[in-house]
Amino acid sequence: MLRRLVLALSSLSMLVAGLNGSALAQGLFGAPPPNTSSSDSQPPGGNDTSPPAATPAPQDAPAEVPPPAPVLPGSPTAVVKPFYDHVGLELDPAQRKNFVDPAKTVLDKSDALRASGEGECLDPNMALDNADYDKLAIDRSLRTIEAVNGDEAKVVVAFVVEGNKHRLEWKLKKVGGNWKISDLLSVTGEWALSQYQCE
Repeated sequence: MLRRLVLALSSLSMLVAGLNGSALAQGLFGAPPPNTSSSDSQPPGGNDTSPPAATPAPQDAPAEVPPPAPVLPGSPTAVVKPFYDHVGLELDPAQRKNFVDPAKTVLDKSDALRASGEGECLDPNMALDNADYDKLAIDRSLRTIEAVNGDEAKVVVAFVVEGNKHRLEWKLKKVGGNWKISDLLSVTGEWALSQYQCE
């Protein structure tokens, strides 16, 4: 009972703290194997001649990942999801309506640099953490967790490509009643959209 209470309080404090990165990644990629319990061993000092309890056979197949929860219209996750349906959408100037500063300023400067013919500033698949595009693998492994705190939100996205785990954090702000993306950070790649200098 005490252990359940501690776990519940730990989970609650994680949400209040804005979803701790390492714990969140563990949740997105599955929990670690459970610890073996000492209650499965023979009690000390007993002369019990009954046969030991049957040990369950190890599972050959990994536990199935539950299907993702439905995305609610107008939610932060609903704003982020299209960037995984269409690769490179974050670089489309028509999408600027979904961004606010500091991300919007960086994207606007990138657009200006591209229009000048002086080159590109941003990678074409930032939403995919610059991983090779494998739609089937991404669709199969993509998981999201959303946390809302007043007018700010975070959507953590995790997926696996070629055995490599990727995790990104989308930061959002509510502006005029709608969620807008304010930044995009790669936890695995250690970069942030707001840190790019597109000049």
